[in-house]
Amino acid sequence: MSWRTVDPATPGAFPPNIQAILKRPATGAATLGQRLLEIDSEAGNARVAYDVGDHLLNRFGALHGGMTAAMMDDVMSIAAGLTLQWGEISPTLEMKVSYISMAKPGRLTGEARIVKRGRSVMFLEATLKDEAGALIATASATCSVIQNKKS
Repeated sequence: MSWRTVDPATPGAFPPNIQAILKRPATGAATLGQRLLEIDSEAGNARVAYDVGDHLLNRFGALHGGMTAAMMDDVMSIAAGLTLQWGEISPTLEMKVSYISMAKPGRLTGEARIVKRGRSVMFLEATLKDEAGALIATASATCSVIQNKKS
């Protein structure tokens, strides 16, 4: 693997999806506390940090399961996007999340990889870990590869 640190000061040095994220971050990603850490474009791997605050917690003080799923979808979409060209998108067709342990406020790290990419479909896997390296969740997804239609 050849991981590269994502430097927001040099967006042009990265694939189109990373350039787009750096140029105009999505509000959903900001809500999750997304911070791009590293990518491996050739292998289709992405590593992203999420800063979990009280606004993402359930009534028991743990990260809400829906927020965990959103983080998994987010990191896998970034990995998927590493293989896309300008104008292509990769909407998630299905996703499975396995919740392993409870997450508390703090920094979590999501890591995703492309398992297989075809012409119109790709398969991905991801993990989410806490600052101590404890596994919080795993996920797998199937994404479509399509041309984005202008409305």
